Amino acid sequence: MQTADLNSIETMENWEGMRAAFPTSSNTGASATATVYMTFEPGAELPEHRDSAEEVVVVLEGAVEGAIDGDRGILAAGQLAVIPAMAPHGFRNVGDVPARVIGFFGGSTNVATFTDAHGPEGWRVFVVGGPAPLAAPLDREPALV
Repeated sequence: MQTADLNSIETMENWEGMRAAFPTSSNTGASATATVYMTFEPGAELPEHRDSAEEVVVVLEGAVEGAIDGDRGILAAGQLAVIPAMAPHGFRNVGDVPARVIGFFGGSTNVATFTDAHGPEGWRVFVVGGPAPLAAPLDREPALV
């Protein structure tokens, strides 16, 4: 049985004030799903990106503004949203307290492609569920099929 304690899970800062961890994925032995646990300080955001798998996000605490495939809305604690595979989306904490969010992917390996480059290496593609953390820049815009 795979378990994860979200109260003590080690997260990594990906953007200023936004931390994340991937408690389950193909890397941990899951065969058909992956999870992402995110914390957002007030004003922190997860920039626009597209995921290869459908995702359901649930706000555990606080409130975030979600932009999903051109629609915007506020999600508060106890609310969820379904994000279709390859739909552009991002989130921002719009409250004055930290927000906690968990996402469930419809696949155990997920490829996230960010609209803008990240970090000194210009990474835009991140793979969740690989045998080791994997990130890469893009030399050109990805083709959507």
